Amino acid sequence: MKIQQRMAFHFAYQLIFYSLVILALTLVACIVHFQNTKNNEVRQDFPLGALQLIAQEANTKDGTIQISPKWVKLIEEKGMWMQVVNAEGKVIYAVNSTPRHTLPSAYSIAELLDIQESRTLGTYAVSTQLNFAYNETYLYMLGYHSPELERLLAFLDAYGQQGIVPSAAVPLLDQRLRETGSYLQVVNPAGQTVQGIGDGAYANKPYRPLDIVAIQQSPDNYDTNIAAQRDKSSGMTWILYTPHAGGGPLKHPAMDTATRSLVWFSGLILLLAVPLSIWHGYRYGQPLILFAGWFERMRKGQYDEVLTAKDKRKVFRRNGALRTSYKLYKEVIESFYQMTHQLAQTEKERERLEKAQVEWMSGISHDLRTPLATIQGYGYMLESLPEQWSHEEMQIMGSSIREKGDYMLELISDFSMLHQLKEGDSAMELREIDLVELVRRSVLKYVNDATMSEYQFHCVGDEHPLLVESDETWLLRMMNNLLSNAVKHNPPGVTITISVSRVNNKACICIADNGKGMDEETLHNLFKRYYRGTNTEESTVGSGLGMSIVKTIVETYGGEIQVQSQVSQGTTIEILLPLLSNKNDLRRNRRVW
Repeated sequence: MKIQQRMAFHFAYQLIFYSLVILALTLVACIVHFQNTKNNEVRQDFPLGALQLIAQEANTKDGTIQISPKWVKLIEEKGMWMQVVNAEGKVIYAVNSTPRHTLPSAYSIAELLDIQESRTLGTYAVSTQLNFAYNETYLYMLGYHSPELERLLAFLDAYGQQGIVPSAAVPLLDQRLRETGSYLQVVNPAGQTVQGIGDGAYANKPYRPLDIVAIQQSPDNYDTNIAAQRDKSSGMTWILYTPHAGGGPLKHPAMDTATRSLVWFSGLILLLAVPLSIWHGYRYGQPLILFAGWFERMRKGQYDEVLTAKDKRKVFRRNGALRTSYKLYKEVIESFYQMTHQLAQTEKERERLEKAQVEWMSGISHDLRTPLATIQGYGYMLESLPEQWSHEEMQIMGSSIREKGDYMLELISDFSMLHQLKEGDSAMELREIDLVELVRRSVLKYVNDATMSEYQFHCVGDEHPLLVESDETWLLRMMNNLLSNAVKHNPPGVTITISVSRVNNKACICIADNGKGMDEETLHNLFKRYYRGTNTEESTVGSGLGMSIVKTIVETYGGEIQVQSQVSQGTTIEILLPLLSNKNDLRRNRRVW
């Protein structure tokens, strides 16, 4: 897998993983929040809230109601009782009702309506909840002792006359109510207050009819307990207000719980995000710091020290494998090693070239100093006593001066050509050239040179022209360098064979000699600039650029050059150049010049 794909996959699965973790935490937080909300509602609306949950969680099996054991245990611990009545009024399920012999096993319509209206059954306060599940209608009734209701019933029996408290009994009842901080309100059927006895603080509270119902259903949301009882004979309703120490002013518990849960959840996410961010910063920042250290060492030229010993222990295991935190950057690390190796090789090559160039400059200085010394010496001799030299001696001096001047011109020409090839400023004039004729003229120059009489030149050319597109001056320089090397580095008596032919639709120039040959080192470095051979006594002669220039010219024309040589067995140089056209498959004959 490529690094782009691996990094995309890596960050994608991390994003998915973290999203799933956050989703899971959110679901857990929601479940906890809903559970807390439900518990708070049960506590605040108890017992009505508990009865609603009991009705919702109940299920039927074979016509039998089944209630969770936790609710059964809670009802028994609270001293309550519960009955489930079906549509016919029969009690089909009961909890903790056996000790209470006054509880009926069936109810009439009048009894059920009276319970719904008065919310009492005898001395018990009763909460009811209808459930329409399972295609049946069930009435759940939860009864419990209410001290407030019992006190109200006692007051009604002791002081009630025609639905009101007689004037003579008001002072006594008022005293009893104030002792407990209670207040009794008598309301007629029209909703008007007829009497108000007890702690007057309750009289100042604007309780509306719906507030009375809300206090009865959710007592924990209020600081007051209310018990109400209607006198059937007079139609008067007695309402007893008593303090509720565990209650408080009306709130929005769901919103409060949601806010607290949101704060806790946000804090939890923040606590998780901090170490996760630190871990992410360390994991992805550590490789960047490592790379920065590499760049710093490369800037200082420390190519051999890709990683310090400490860094290696961080990146690699003992078996040499990458550690998990660095596997994402596997290709990057490998590329760094390759780049460092290449830079190290380039640095070594640069140092080698600088060393070779220094040696070359030293040799060139020597090569220029030697002919200049000869020219200068002959100049002083001719200047001081010109009449003392004979005509033959003058010719010898002139010939030496000319030869040394030619040698210096050759060096300068090599310098110029090297610069042109290096800068790409060769200024070649391309035209159609017959390679056979050009090689023939190059060879004839050496054949006709009297100083080359001790060397034998043998030239074989194709009968038909081999046309190439090139600059004649550069090709002549190439041939001159090749022939000059064959003469310079071989002793007299050597035979040099030059052939021109067509090989695989290419023009082939082959220069072979039976001379000294070259060793492996010379053959390996033959085309390097500033290099001079080591297998000849004339190793200091020449600029060291001749064969480098030859190779550059050949490659400029899209050609190839190959060299084969062994010590004492001669050298063969073969050059292949592309032909201008290959329209006719000509028959080739060999001829000897």
